[in-house]
Amino acid sequence: MFTKLGRFVVHNPWKVIAAWVVAAVAVIAFAPTLADVTTKDQAALLPDKYESVQAQKLAADAFGQTNDATASIVVKRNAGGELTAADQAKVTEVAAKITAAKIDRVTAAITGPQAVSPNKQVQIISVGLKGAPDEQAVLDAVQKIRDVTGSTLTGADLEYGVTGDAALMLDNQDAFDNAFIVVGIATVVLIIGLLLVIYRSPVAAFLPILTVGLVSAIAPGLIALVAKATDLQVTQDLQTILTVVLYGVGTDYILFLLFRFRERLRAGEAPKEALVNAVARVAEVIVSAAGAIVVAFSALLLAVFGGFKSLGPGLAIAVAVMAFAAITLVPAVVSLLGPKVFWPSKSWQKTPKGAMFKRLGMFTARRPAVVAAISGGVMVVLALGSLGMKVDYDAFSQLPDGTESSRAIKDLQAGFPAGALNPTTVYVKSNDGTPLDPAELTAYAGKLAKVDGVGGVLPAGADGSMALLNKDKTVAQLNVVLKDAPYATASLDLVDGKLREAAHAEAPAGTTTLLGGVTASYTDIRDANSRDLSVIFPVAGGLIAVILALLLRSLIAPLVLMFAVVLSFFSSIGATVFVFQGAAGHAGVTFSLPIMLYLFVVAIGTDYNILMIARLREEAERGTDPRTAADRAIEHGGPSVAAAGLILAGTFSSLMLAGMALLTEMGFSVAAGIVISAFVMSSFLVPSVIALLGRRAWWPRRMKVSSAVPDERELEPVG
Repeated sequence: MFTKLGRFVVHNPWKVIAAWVVAAVAVIAFAPTLADVTTKDQAALLPDKYESVQAQKLAADAFGQTNDATASIVVKRNAGGELTAADQAKVTEVAAKITAAKIDRVTAAITGPQAVSPNKQVQIISVGLKGAPDEQAVLDAVQKIRDVTGSTLTGADLEYGVTGDAALMLDNQDAFDNAFIVVGIATVVLIIGLLLVIYRSPVAAFLPILTVGLVSAIAPGLIALVAKATDLQVTQDLQTILTVVLYGVGTDYILFLLFRFRERLRAGEAPKEALVNAVARVAEVIVSAAGAIVVAFSALLLAVFGGFKSLGPGLAIAVAVMAFAAITLVPAVVSLLGPKVFWPSKSWQKTPKGAMFKRLGMFTARRPAVVAAISGGVMVVLALGSLGMKVDYDAFSQLPDGTESSRAIKDLQAGFPAGALNPTTVYVKSNDGTPLDPAELTAYAGKLAKVDGVGGVLPAGADGSMALLNKDKTVAQLNVVLKDAPYATASLDLVDGKLREAAHAEAPAGTTTLLGGVTASYTDIRDANSRDLSVIFPVAGGLIAVILALLLRSLIAPLVLMFAVVLSFFSSIGATVFVFQGAAGHAGVTFSLPIMLYLFVVAIGTDYNILMIARLREEAERGTDPRTAADRAIEHGGPSVAAAGLILAGTFSSLMLAGMALLTEMGFSVAAGIVISAFVMSSFLVPSVIALLGRRAWWPRRMKVSSAVPDERELEPVG
């Protein structure tokens, strides 16, 4: 089948290219954009069964509350100490001027004696905002709030800072924008630079950039069409991850094809014949590898957390489009160029002598047990680090320090508990519609305040009362302030444990209680995350094993590959734990890290295994003895794996240039995972273990010699 495809594409290149251009124009012209189907609310990505979601809906029904942005102005004396009556009057003046300014998206600015800390060193102005934290109009409103506050406090002996989710978004927006500019430039420069080193050809270096660029114009539109047709929620993360995935797998697939094409040219075949044979062999590898990735990504549909679920179909569609481009569009372009794709290099004309991978292959063939022990031992040692992994849900702790919003949070803690800015909201609802008793609610608030880990209960009513009641007084809201930061593990444990238990057990008779707010939402996200990882990983692993079994028509080899992939996953986590929890002293790794490693190390890393095992199978089909097969597989497949792994690892390592802890951690962990997968697992562990197993690795299949493609005797070094 793939031989016929290769012949058609190679002999009809202009038809294939024209079809791709027409498809791109049609999608761009008629399909919706990703922005049309993107949601910005993480809490909205949780299903209704979670208490925080139920609380959010109750708040919307009873009080008309939505997930609008928040802003808080934190004021203290320049030299510290208690705020005087004149200071407090000045703070009240700030609130009045913000209200009088009628700033777009600002709904209220409230302060008063109840907003002064118990030690009287800090006072807060709570500013209501209408809109999501990342809306430009809301960000503009935060800047205007800062301007009004600054001008009002000019000359006063007071220090202020505006914080809250919108202020944090504004302060970090420039940092993120600059980071992604740096990363984007570094990625393109790195890919082009490495490809220039590998092929010594500008044509080959720019081919992946141009191909991925065209696919990047098509894939988002197709994803948006599917999302719109199925009501699938798409998160903002998808666009960034989509770009990296396309460059990652796209460069891999193009490298696989170009390496095989160059190999066939070195074997003396005519350019057209060499390209047809290259497509015939590589297309099977690409389709199988893409199939494994599509299955792995599609397994994310089993997630209950929409932030994960929404990534699956989008990434699966993108990889499928990229794979189809790699076996049609890329060969069509190469068919037009012929050997000129390697211009001005002449390396395609002859095989370099003494190539590194030839020596590595020979050593593995002579000492497979030693190679397996060393490569496996390295991975096991790294994997031990995963036993100490702690998950951190405090995303703000990994954002840049020194911004106004971050400084204001630290100032706030001089007078209030760390959780004061984002209190946990407890909603009390009358079961039979009877109005709630304010006295009972006050007593209830007192009981909640006594829970270990709670810093207090802030007055929620406009009149200073503990509870905010809706119009018919059947629903009440209480604001519970935690001692620790809203995203801290201690806060999540408290809300998920003692506070939730007390809130339900001590509630007034005839009422139902629900916990909401940021901490409650992240508590539920943590629960969903744990559940999703326990379901997605084994299901995806099983499905990938089935694909490998169908590809290889074997039961033993797929088990070897899956064991290696699982070991590489835990090795990647372990390396990250050693570096960031151990050396850098971080409280834990970001909660999205395991799923990111799953996406990029397990799924994409399987590419390298499939390429290597396909080479081993080819040699076995020719009747080559197992050790010689390992030698030739490393000699011929090693350069492709090494080059692809080097480029992908380099792409992710560029995230470490962003100067942000969150991106540094993500970049290191994925780059380390790719290095382990490409340079340890696929290049050494898998070939050496297959060599040790011998023909038993292909059981129950009986190998037959194939003559579909001429025997490949020529070496294939990186150079």
